[in-house]
Amino acid sequence: MFGLGSLSRDMLNKDEALKHLQDALGEPLFNTAIAPVQTAMSGFVSFKVDVQDFSDRYELHAELPGVKKEDISLCYDKGYLTIQATNQAEEVLGEGRYLRRERRYGEFARSFYIDGIDKEAIKADFENGVLSVVLPKLPGQDTATHIDIR
Repeated sequence: MFGLGSLSRDMLNKDEALKHLQDALGEPLFNTAIAPVQTAMSGFVSFKVDVQDFSDRYELHAELPGVKKEDISLCYDKGYLTIQATNQAEEVLGEGRYLRRERRYGEFARSFYIDGIDKEAIKADFENGVLSVVLPKLPGQDTATHIDIR
């Protein structure tokens, strides 16, 4: 299963718990006109991800524009797939000052709860700013159970 995992005491802080909850819901918790302000003020920074469920695998595609391949870390631990990326700010040269600066810099991370996958067969590619991850499902694991209603 891909998605909602339990929020446990192992989570170190409320920001991490918020990230896991947002990932489980599949959308930002602050979906209002002032979302960019709330996001900037809270320090919550993320990137967009698409997840597809196929009969034999999951496929995840994460947009990481401007990030170098060597600045991306992909880890599977205790049922969580975690993507971490770092995007370094450009040095400001000369005397010019920014009138507007919207590009994000720093560390970004997303975690997804996944079970029933073959962790030894996970494959990842990074091309044109998109990280693609293929997560093969373990064979013979039917997660659906029909329950008769009395």
